[in-house]
Amino acid sequence: MSDAVFPPPSGLASPQDDPALRRAQEARLTKVWASPKGWRYWSDVNNTEVGVWYTATSFAFMLFAGVLGLLMRVQLARPDNDFLTATMYNQMYTLHGTAMMFLFAVPIFEAVAIILLPQMLGARDLPFPRLSAFGYWCFLIGGIFVCGSIFFGEAPNSGWFMYPPLTTEERFTPGYGADVWLLGLSFIEVASIAAAVELIVGTLKCRPPGMRLNLMPLYAWYVLVVAGMILFAFPPLIAGDILFELERLFDWPFFDPTRGGDPLLWQHLFWIFGHPEVYIVFLPAIALVAMIVPTFARRPLLGYSWIVLAAVGTGFISFGLWAHHMFATGLPSISLAFFSAASEAVAIPTGVQIFVFLATLMTGRVIYSVPMLFVSGSLAIFVLGGLTGVMVAIAPFDWQAHDSYFVVAHLHYVLIGGMLFPLVAGIYYYYPIVADRLLSARLGRWAFWLMFVGFNLAFFPMHWSGLVGMPRRVWTYPEALGIGTANLLSSIGAFVFAAGFLLVVLDVLRPKGKEAPAARNPWNAGSLEWLAEIPGKTWGVRTVPLVTSRYPLWEQKDFLKDYDEGRFYMPDAEEGLRECMITSVLDGRPEQVLRVPGPSFMPMAAAVALGAVFILATFHMWTATLAMMVVATLAILVWTWRGTGILPEKAEKDVGLGLSLPLYRSGPASSGWWAMFITMTGDATAFFGLVFGYYFFFTIHADFPPPGVAGPGTLWPSLALLFHALAWGATRLAFRLNRRGGVAPARLLMAFGGLAALLAGALLTYAPYATGLEPAAHVYPAIIWTLVIWTAVHTGVGALMLFYCLARSFAGRLTPDHDLDLSNVALYWHFMAMTALVTVATIAWFPLAA
Repeated sequence: MSDAVFPPPSGLASPQDDPALRRAQEARLTKVWASPKGWRYWSDVNNTEVGVWYTATSFAFMLFAGVLGLLMRVQLARPDNDFLTATMYNQMYTLHGTAMMFLFAVPIFEAVAIILLPQMLGARDLPFPRLSAFGYWCFLIGGIFVCGSIFFGEAPNSGWFMYPPLTTEERFTPGYGADVWLLGLSFIEVASIAAAVELIVGTLKCRPPGMRLNLMPLYAWYVLVVAGMILFAFPPLIAGDILFELERLFDWPFFDPTRGGDPLLWQHLFWIFGHPEVYIVFLPAIALVAMIVPTFARRPLLGYSWIVLAAVGTGFISFGLWAHHMFATGLPSISLAFFSAASEAVAIPTGVQIFVFLATLMTGRVIYSVPMLFVSGSLAIFVLGGLTGVMVAIAPFDWQAHDSYFVVAHLHYVLIGGMLFPLVAGIYYYYPIVADRLLSARLGRWAFWLMFVGFNLAFFPMHWSGLVGMPRRVWTYPEALGIGTANLLSSIGAFVFAAGFLLVVLDVLRPKGKEAPAARNPWNAGSLEWLAEIPGKTWGVRTVPLVTSRYPLWEQKDFLKDYDEGRFYMPDAEEGLRECMITSVLDGRPEQVLRVPGPSFMPMAAAVALGAVFILATFHMWTATLAMMVVATLAILVWTWRGTGILPEKAEKDVGLGLSLPLYRSGPASSGWWAMFITMTGDATAFFGLVFGYYFFFTIHADFPPPGVAGPGTLWPSLALLFHALAWGATRLAFRLNRRGGVAPARLLMAFGGLAALLAGALLTYAPYATGLEPAAHVYPAIIWTLVIWTAVHTGVGALMLFYCLARSFAGRLTPDHDLDLSNVALYWHFMAMTALVTVATIAWFPLAA
């Protein structure tokens, strides 16, 4: 990489002074980033297209869940109603909560971020566009599978939390409903984690030159915090899903007290996910508010550092609140005190964010608009929901309100006030970027007042009806309870609210072809996303800008003119390839020009094959399931072989302003290394969820292992750990030798490491088999087998990775100078060695010391 002054000097003569050159550059960029036509359009991976698909699909699932909610309100509008049967009502409220939480609240954050984040960071796209497309197709398939079950009478019917033992025993929940919920949502969680990896790496590595962490737009900070929360919140739920499905499919008794299990383990794993989930939903909406408020206050947001610390603090504290939902389960007093205090403490960083917005508005010159109307309504509703949240954080009050409609009211005030109203504000604010038009201010005002009045009419009476005795999750109630009027008002309010939201939908979908396009940057905002031209271009950004302030459009002289004329970095696509700039994590220094893959059907094919695995397993079609696992693996291998680690035709590229950057990097400087690190962090979190299960059972049993049950011993697990260590060492040594030019010995070590890994997995699996551990007999052998299978499967994946690198080496795609694949596999084996060590220490060595 050639040396260049950073930031570069200004005012010098530039090739960009030539209008003909600029037109030629724009033509090449348009061609390179154009979406395919016809049926090949669905192979597109561009963030502008995938993000719109994601957003539209999320709203479709939201509307589906909303219709279910309205049908439930019809049923509850009067006492002793028979509009719905109890079974149908149970299916509807389960799917209503499931779709709203898993198919709308979290995916809509990821969908909007896929659209907006690259623009806010001055990037052409996110670093793994095919991963975004893969996540979308997983989301679509999984959502249709879960929601479509209601039309075949097989919808889950035990609540969006699916508490065992009601859901794990066939005598209580016959049929496939619980399996549809478990396996369908496990597949959807793949999409969520894929999007989280993409967004974290995009935020850390795709910022424009000069954008240090303290200059990032607040939306990017919130994306970073929330995506990180997803990495630590969703994996424990995946661990719980694994235990849950093993009990349903194979009768392994994790939640059966008669064989040593405990239903409370599910509650712990679920709410370790479930309470951070509330803030995963709330924080991205607050991020939209953080972008809207400065624009209409006509001044930068006050307290930038405070709001960043508050967002990080909210995310951190939220993981200490999970037993907030378990106050009525008989927890010890010291646990009640700790979790109650933590639940009160989270109000502090939340309050900081609210006060920052209010202070900015009070010190600015506020321009009233439809987006600000929805922001104002959001703040009012969310504060009311926060106040009731403080109430239920107090254990004695929670005991009175638990499982009543008071909690339903609190939940909806927080989620709709804290998420849906800001989201609608964001729709009206950002619609010109997506569709080149402004939405109707008149319809927007009507929609707001219908939604605001309807929402409060629907949910405010529920506080009273809950306190006077109406329980949650009941399909009808007697007239003698005296809550018929409150329920009727709630039902009327729900329909008024729905009418308001329907106006928003109609405003978005109505034909606008005869309307004039919106002006560029119609709100006169100061952040980078408003560089977008209208009509929009396919290239993301015309040129990767140099950023020295938080509001470049307000604070950097001639910024828009220099941008339009391509006077920053990477103004061209000379080689006809899609390219993004990779910068350093802390200070945004240019490090690499990353070649990103273009349109492909492989992400769709991989998602379909993987979805078939989950769907076929739901119906116990094991032969077909195994066959599709092979197909899914092959699809992913073909995808990675063709679309990753591409060898460039030259070492460096001139990106303008006297700067040349390498076209290939490996190790921590590469986006691929960060993606592997982040993915394995999430994977390790799921693994520790299973380990938590082992030690949870150890703490609740006087004897664990139980008397008369032999463990897996120490011999075979210790031998397995030895071969894991050999595979890890061989991988590390192969990486170093290959980088030094020792290709032949590196290949031998890759082959040896792969074989050692296979032997390690076989030895570890043999250990519980040799000692006759029967997983259906007691929870002890069940949790042992679960840890062993998890580790063995990951070991097999590590072996496959080594053989893949070996094949890449023989094909000339992995060389001493181009070793990204082997670098990432070496990183994987660090996590793999740790997993093997923890597994063996837990199942073989810990019982000796206990």
